[in-house]
Amino acid sequence: MTLRRRLTAAAALAVAAVAVTLGVVGYLTTRSHLVSELQSELHQRAAVALVPHNGGGPDGSGDHGPSGAGNAQTGTPPQTGDFRVPAPPGLGGAPGYFQSVFPNGRVATQTGASVQLPVNAQVLAIARKGSGSHYLSATVKGTHVEILAVGDRNDGGAHAVEVALPLTSVDSVLHGLLLSYGLLIGAGILLAIIFGTVIARAALAPIERFSAQTERVTSALDRPRRLEETGADELRRLAASFNQTLDALERSIQSQRQLIADASHELRTPMAALRSNIQIFLDAHRLPEEDRRELQGAIVAELDELTQLVTDVLELARGTVPNEHTEVIELDAVLRDAVARTQRRAPQLSFELDIEPTLVTNAPDRVNRAVTNIVDNARKWSPDGGSVEVALRDGVLTVRDHGPGFQDDDLEHVFDRFYRAHQARRMPGSGLGLAIVKQAAEAHGGFAQAANAPGGGALLRVAFGSAGAQQPAPDASAALSR
Repeated sequence: MTLRRRLTAAAALAVAAVAVTLGVVGYLTTRSHLVSELQSELHQRAAVALVPHNGGGPDGSGDHGPSGAGNAQTGTPPQTGDFRVPAPPGLGGAPGYFQSVFPNGRVATQTGASVQLPVNAQVLAIARKGSGSHYLSATVKGTHVEILAVGDRNDGGAHAVEVALPLTSVDSVLHGLLLSYGLLIGAGILLAIIFGTVIARAALAPIERFSAQTERVTSALDRPRRLEETGADELRRLAASFNQTLDALERSIQSQRQLIADASHELRTPMAALRSNIQIFLDAHRLPEEDRRELQGAIVAELDELTQLVTDVLELARGTVPNEHTEVIELDAVLRDAVARTQRRAPQLSFELDIEPTLVTNAPDRVNRAVTNIVDNARKWSPDGGSVEVALRDGVLTVRDHGPGFQDDDLEHVFDRFYRAHQARRMPGSGLGLAIVKQAAEAHGGFAQAANAPGGGALLRVAFGSAGAQQPAPDASAALSR
């Protein structure tokens, strides 16, 4: 279901609910009022019937009400003259319909009456006590009536008088109300659908224009455009959020394009050298044995360099998105293994270790490569006989060498892809090692910093998440990532 239809349906349902509620409340209120008026009339009729009067008995003694003529103790029915109201022809008479109910369940009706009012347990209880009152509704001989049972006591006996009035007029009014309220609810729902459609169209018009603009913008990503941040506050915020998304997407696309361009540029040199050496190797039978061995070694080295470069490019292409496969890593063990491998490659260097057990949650392959790169970077810049200080404290890996350090112009580019300082251009490498370190650190909320150590040499600080993911201290925040 479309949003427009949902808005229309919601408006129609809301109006229908209000109309139904008003109709039910109005109906019940009117019914209660009409029945209350009828019950007041019943009280008046009952009061007339219960007024004491004389002259009903054959001996001239005084009798009481409609049931006073009979013997309450024996349950003898009263005579017609005992009722102080005329006997109606049926239940529809305005004066009301009367009958007496005795404790033993016998009923005395008016002379000429053709019907008998219902008697239930409450009426019998009132007849036995001779006090109290009770209302009940019933349908007698096809006529809907409201009945009032009132207790009475005379000559030591108790009985109940039932008075009935027809509900015909009340039912007629209520049936008319049902029709009126039904028409009102139907008209309300119809108007709600009409107005809901109009309101939904007007409310969704800005969103439709916004959708059209986004479709035009996203259909031409090669020609950067942005949405106009105008209109209502909600639409302005939505447009601003969408523009930020487009900015991030554009930066990502530009970064990937730059990576491809840099990779293709860096691949030209080893591939050209490899092609040249292979061509020479095809005529290797003309070369001396020693030259052939040197040529073979050069080809293998260039293949290793090319393989390493391709591997680094693929690693960088993964970006800083967290790896799906993560696990808890013993960073101290990874660091010790990396230092041991580097020590074997550079026996002339000494490594000073200050390592505490540290656990981080990250991708194992990323962390292994990053730790190896940062330790190997210190090896390449350390002079023969120098030392490399390696510390792992509070989840932060710190590596310091005693080489020339960073030039001021190079500090802000240390972690850039394929960036190589002027002094490093004659050294082996592709300029991707420290870029991989930063990417591995930031992929899981860590950081990477580069600075010149006091007294000379380069200082690198890296955290791979978990305990080392907190922001660096203010004095170190000025140091840019390497």
